[in-house]
Amino acid sequence: MSKRLSIGAAFLLGTSTFAATALMPTLAQAQVTTSAIRGTVQSDSGAGVSNALVRVTNNQTGFTRSVTTDSNGVFNVRNLSVTGTYNVEVTAANFQGERVEEIALSLSGESQLAFSLSEETAITDEIVVVAQRMVIANLAVGPNASFGITTLENAPSINRNITDVIRLDPRVYIDESRGDINSVQCVGQSSRFNSITLDGISMNDAFGLNANGYPTERMPFPFDAIEQVSVEIAPFDVKYGGFTACNINSVTKSGTNEFHGGGFIDYTNEGLRGGKVNGADTSFNAFDEIRYGLNIRGPIIKDKLFFNVAYEKLEGANTFNLQETIGTGAFQVSQTDLDRISAISNSVYQYDPGTTPESFDNADEKILVKIDWNISEQHRAAFTYNYNDGFNTVRSDGDSDEFEFSNHLYNRGSRIHSFAGSLYSDWSDNFSTEFLASYLDFKNDVRSVGGGDFGEIQIDTGDVTVYLGGDDSRQSNQLDYQKLDLVARANYDMGNHSFLFGAERRDLDVFNLFVQHTETELRFTSIDNFENGLVDRIYYNNAPTQNPDDAAADWGYAQYSLYAQDEFQLLDNLSIIAGVRYDWYTTSDVPTENPSFVAEYGFSNSQTLDGEDLIQPRLAAVWDATPNLQVRAGVGRYSGGNPNVWLSNNYSANNIDQVGALARAGRNGQPNPIDLFAQTYSGAEDGVPNFAGYAIPDVVYDAVATGNGDNFELNYLDPDFKIPSEWKYSIGATFSPDFNTGESLFGGLWTIQADLLWSDGEDTAIVQRGDLVQTGAQTVNGVNVPVYSSPLQDTFVLTNSDVGNQAFVASFGISKEWDSGWAATLGYAYSDAKDVQPMTSSVAFSNYVNRAYVDPQEQVLSTSNYNIKHRVSGSVSYSKDFWTDYDTSFFAFFQSSSGTPYSLVDGNPNAYYNFTPYLESGGVLLPGEERNGRTGPSWTKVDLKISQELPGLRADDRAQIFMVIDNLTNLLNDEWGVLSGPSFPRALTEGQPFSTSFDASAYEIRFGASYDF
Repeated sequence: MSKRLSIGAAFLLGTSTFAATALMPTLAQAQVTTSAIRGTVQSDSGAGVSNALVRVTNNQTGFTRSVTTDSNGVFNVRNLSVTGTYNVEVTAANFQGERVEEIALSLSGESQLAFSLSEETAITDEIVVVAQRMVIANLAVGPNASFGITTLENAPSINRNITDVIRLDPRVYIDESRGDINSVQCVGQSSRFNSITLDGISMNDAFGLNANGYPTERMPFPFDAIEQVSVEIAPFDVKYGGFTACNINSVTKSGTNEFHGGGFIDYTNEGLRGGKVNGADTSFNAFDEIRYGLNIRGPIIKDKLFFNVAYEKLEGANTFNLQETIGTGAFQVSQTDLDRISAISNSVYQYDPGTTPESFDNADEKILVKIDWNISEQHRAAFTYNYNDGFNTVRSDGDSDEFEFSNHLYNRGSRIHSFAGSLYSDWSDNFSTEFLASYLDFKNDVRSVGGGDFGEIQIDTGDVTVYLGGDDSRQSNQLDYQKLDLVARANYDMGNHSFLFGAERRDLDVFNLFVQHTETELRFTSIDNFENGLVDRIYYNNAPTQNPDDAAADWGYAQYSLYAQDEFQLLDNLSIIAGVRYDWYTTSDVPTENPSFVAEYGFSNSQTLDGEDLIQPRLAAVWDATPNLQVRAGVGRYSGGNPNVWLSNNYSANNIDQVGALARAGRNGQPNPIDLFAQTYSGAEDGVPNFAGYAIPDVVYDAVATGNGDNFELNYLDPDFKIPSEWKYSIGATFSPDFNTGESLFGGLWTIQADLLWSDGEDTAIVQRGDLVQTGAQTVNGVNVPVYSSPLQDTFVLTNSDVGNQAFVASFGISKEWDSGWAATLGYAYSDAKDVQPMTSSVAFSNYVNRAYVDPQEQVLSTSNYNIKHRVSGSVSYSKDFWTDYDTSFFAFFQSSSGTPYSLVDGNPNAYYNFTPYLESGGVLLPGEERNGRTGPSWTKVDLKISQELPGLRADDRAQIFMVIDNLTNLLNDEWGVLSGPSFPRALTEGQPFSTSFDASAYEIRFGASYDF
């Protein structure tokens, strides 16, 4: 006899987003690293079969776990690795046994199986049902996407970054306008508010300096180490915390009972980069870039102990086309002037500024080691070590009207060591635990190319400002932090209820040294004045002790979480998840108190997060309306992602530990201009000239020593500050229609997905001027706005907005795979995200000024900087063994996105307020305009990967050659694939042109080869 398992509905609805089947073949807390299988065993009559034995076996590792069903026939098997496939075998007295084979599980999912056993008087042969190697699990309830190994291997990943894969989800926009930074913008929010985890280790930028979302220059783990990656936008499960945008969760491969591995190499150079973009030449300076890597995994002890090791190395270059600034374009400086400036620097200041930058080498190296241990049938452990060390050479002042000599550029590097260990235990059929501990050590390496013993010099040549010496922001700049995470969870199943309890602790310890101008910044109004030593401004900052380390922010805090949750079947086809998460903060580190601030403001600037807390309830429902339709809905509160650098500013910018001084021509008794040859100097290092650049003029050196310089704005935390949060509401459905119509175009399995998401911010974090007092009103561009004075010392306050950020996102997707080797996906997302302030920077001053407004203190909800109103994304792939057993594969990714928002502003904002320096980066909105009320040009591109398998040294080995084309659209036509839009800070005057990102718009081709065994 033969019979089919009742897994149809669960299988069809298991890919809980269209993007999951797009694969077709398929400050964040520690997130989920395992999967689970849940199911029911019933008789033909529909009654639950109790005490049935369910045996789950991993076919690749031999790991086996056995449980028995409860009185309702329900079973749960938790803490399963996502590496490998599973057989699930069910046996029960007086029933025919059944087995399903080759089930692949999904990261953080729970696979649903339903067995229907026939009563037999005489037991016959076991019925075997073979499942496909596809993800069949639901992720956490809520809008999400999961991507498996097939997509990771075949998608055109030009950057070898998970961002090249998750962009298949139309709700995820990757900003490619800034080289290879590729920041991830989920549902119209900044990458700062995402969580990125790897095997339970938080890999997001815990401090908040990097736009790419990582703590490092590039993705910190090897691409070939990844087994699965998921994007979860509103997971209504209390385990999830530490983000308000989305959670990007990756899990690495595990070793199996067979040795597998391989290696790769790929290459590109300037000849393989685009030649023209929209008719303009985009020639790149000469460079070579090569990437290579190895990976191997297998058994240490068969069925018991396994390893996985992956290594990847990049040897590349950063290129700089500053020749375009010399004598051409709207802004220009002559080579004659540059030669003269260089000669003056060498002869007068005895400093070699370097050359015109063309290209500098960069590098990135990473290694991951994972050990898996099947201790027993009840216990499993895993350990992951990850190392990454990489750097880039970048410009600090890179606008079109700025020129930097090579020694003014700076190396930006970072190194991490991370460790994570986890123990998964099943103490009985209905009680299991998970313990996880992880530690991450981060150190950055930021220094000017020319070293740190000479200050920054700026020379105004008319159209272009020329920079030489050490960049002012890198003269004393160091960031180290250590992070320890501890997690304990327990699951208890009782009848139709599955209870979860958890506790977490995170300790963050930060050393942040950021003191500008410790070697001075000198500004000259002309080349002649530079030659004659006649300076307009001298900036100097330091600790009063003249030791920059004494001005560092050395601080930390602990964050605790407790949570509980119940998942239960309310009806046969309706399940409910209800839970609550509670977070709170403690710290004994306080900013240095400033007595003059206390005297003027009436309270201390030494505010911290100590004692702040937040309750985050979650509620969701999943309704299996039909075997082909699942509907889900949920509501939950989330918190996290606010960069810790915003808090760090309060520890360093207190005007006690760090003091600034400014000597300005014609001000405070200074001559106009200031004669550097007439100054006396201090602070020169041994062996260098005791003159400007190398030494500090006493006029500013002495002012800092007294602590009474021309101080910058003090930063403080609002005494009534509350933890920012966001409420998310979602409803969605997955439909798998039966289009089985023979060999027609519509045959086979389809998945259609639709989701609606609303979010409302509460206590949204913003920066305000703390010293402004309204003294009247005035009309600005026809609008009545307040007039302010500043009777108190200048301050910026990190506070909560009275108006919370908001967003509405609607998305739709469809995917299909054909037996002929074709597969396709198509998705669309509409986004309407609004914020009070874009909060684009790590510095309070920049957060405040880098926006457009009428009233600088206003709290007005406007379109977010990160909102992409319309986005279509999709893929088409085809694989065919034209040469028997050796596949030829094509995978094309395409996307079309609305442009980035921007504001139309008055070109002379300083005409309106008596504190005009605070409008220098943004602008006053024109009459009838709203902040970000306009949209730049749309962007459409296609990427392509073509690969061909070749015979290996052994029968089952495979070699492969491949080609990846980034922006195939530009290769076909230089007017296509062009990414242009408003430059930072998204404020343009009437008639001001958009800027074109030539790096993103020009095509790039990489050739490579790989070998797998």
